[in-house]
Amino acid sequence: MASTAATILLAASVVVMAASAYQFEVRDEIGWSKPTGKERETYNEWAAQNRFHIRDTLHFSYAKDSVLVVTSADYLKCNASNPIDEFDDGSTVYELDRPGFFYFISGQPGHCKSGQRLIVRVMHPLQPAAAPELAPELPPSSAPTSEGDGDSRWPEFSSTVKLSVVSYFVAAFVALIVTLYMFV
Repeated sequence: MASTAATILLAASVVVMAASAYQFEVRDEIGWSKPTGKERETYNEWAAQNRFHIRDTLHFSYAKDSVLVVTSADYLKCNASNPIDEFDDGSTVYELDRPGFFYFISGQPGHCKSGQRLIVRVMHPLQPAAAPELAPELPPSSAPTSEGDGDSRWPEFSSTVKLSVVSYFVAAFVALIVTLYMFV
């Protein structure tokens, strides 16, 4: 009985750990490609909208290109001659294995200088969450009316927040099942 409970507890721990990592699709449907100038956002604007944690992964999808992991100095100079790591398989999954900054550039000539580069900041695991900023007060003339669809000042929750909430409930549910199994 004890070994079965231990096995279930171990399986539950693995499920919770797997649920806590997230795979980000770099630039979503656009993927890793040389900017044309018509994009809605740059790679770094995309990264700024996300919160990256240790064990999260970045999925780079590309054709006839490459992904180079470089130092901050090489990032700033678009220097592709001395990469820390290099990928050219068309579908690269890169694991963020430490807190701090990661620097990515394209290995194709001219692409980095055209904006195909990315900085990702991985949050420290013990870093407390920053207090959310309060929305500015709207002037009375621009306040939503009762005819609207409610308070439009609330931001939409990011996928990382949604994933954290789901992970919490999965862990609580698994703990409940294990507890019931051990005592019933």
